[in-house]
Amino acid sequence: MQPKPDMPAAVYPNAAVPFDIVFEDAHLLVVNKPAGVVTQPGKGHLRDALLNGLYARYGNLLNNVGPRRDFGLLHRLDRDASGLLVVAMRPNAYDALRANFAERTIEKDYLVMVAGNIQPPSGMIQARLKEIVAGDKKKVLITAQGQEAVSEYKVLAQGPKAALALVRIKTGRLHQIRAHMMFRGHPVLGDTLYGTDDLARCGAPAAPRLALHAARLGFTHPETGEWQSFTAALPADLAAYAARLNLEIPTLGPPNRPKPRH
Repeated sequence: MQPKPDMPAAVYPNAAVPFDIVFEDAHLLVVNKPAGVVTQPGKGHLRDALLNGLYARYGNLLNNVGPRRDFGLLHRLDRDASGLLVVAMRPNAYDALRANFAERTIEKDYLVMVAGNIQPPSGMIQARLKEIVAGDKKKVLITAQGQEAVSEYKVLAQGPKAALALVRIKTGRLHQIRAHMMFRGHPVLGDTLYGTDDLARCGAPAAPRLALHAARLGFTHPETGEWQSFTAALPADLAAYAARLNLEIPTLGPPNRPKPRH
């Protein structure tokens, strides 16, 4: 197992980085990341990433997980997105959860506000994505030469200029939801990287930031084997924005436990 090329060999602890712990035990953490915080240290963010904040509180445990296992980080959220992440606190927990990600038994559901009227109101998006570097930013292109990417969506509320949808990603590609919704002609509100022309045409008021929130997370606990499920309410800035768009926010139940394989 090799460390990812953009993961530092050591992490600087920084207690000033904000985050909320939703769940904690000896094996893992479930963290609610606020918008504006990058997930992992990297160029320009060596000391102000979520992992830096976690290190200030759990550095000994995460250091034991080590760089080959990304210091416990199993997945990431875009800087301007908010919501739930699971972090492993032990090497064996990381390995078990990583296998679950590979088997696609982790359930990740996102609340997203997008431009326009989505028709049909539910469906599947399958469009392969290829990572590129544009200037100093990573982004993705939709191309047959890309990696498989699958998203399932359902409209929860429809307003005159925008919709609130629940998106479940079957794969975890860079900017997957943003690229897939742009592909469907309904870019994510507040997204300055994809679909800016469509955003301008929809006539919705400007978003306070990227209108994307990881709202539900479900997985099998690596030690107990029990199904764990967590939810995080839409943050105040996006809840206020939804009200401006005349979008009613429903109460989300926990993720469904996957059917056992035979």
